[in-house]
Amino acid sequence: MKKIIVLVILAVFALFTASSAFAGGKCPQPRKTKKAPGGIAGKDNTGKADKANGKKLYDKKAKPMACVMCHGKTGAGDGKLGAALKPKPRNFACAATMKDVSAGQMYYIIKNGSKGTGMAPMKLKDKEIWDVIKYIREDLMH
Repeated sequence: MKKIIVLVILAVFALFTASSAFAGGKCPQPRKTKKAPGGIAGKDNTGKADKANGKKLYDKKAKPMACVMCHGKTGAGDGKLGAALKPKPRNFACAATMKDVSAGQMYYIIKNGSKGTGMAPMKLKDKEIWDVIKYIREDLMH
């Protein structure tokens, strides 16, 4: 499994360096993301979340890789690795894209990944996922 992850990361780097065209940050950003099942979409545990820890996870500590690598420093979907992905990473800074994305939907995607995109499941504890969501929703979304 680790070999596959390493190969995917190397392939993304190769595509990034070979490509000079990059259109990250598109707004609005149409998506056909699978809806979170049951009551998960309506869940919101950001009230008890730690935004400072969410920023640390987003910037450096999330596994298998930090969110910033694909979503970018400002959350616009313009991170270094995001350049090679199709579709481009979610643009958190786009109000038109994010207005209908609930905290619970974000939780579901971070925990399970998103089929058909470069979004892999993150190896984070539930509390850490909510920390990241709080950071994104309070500091990156406009």
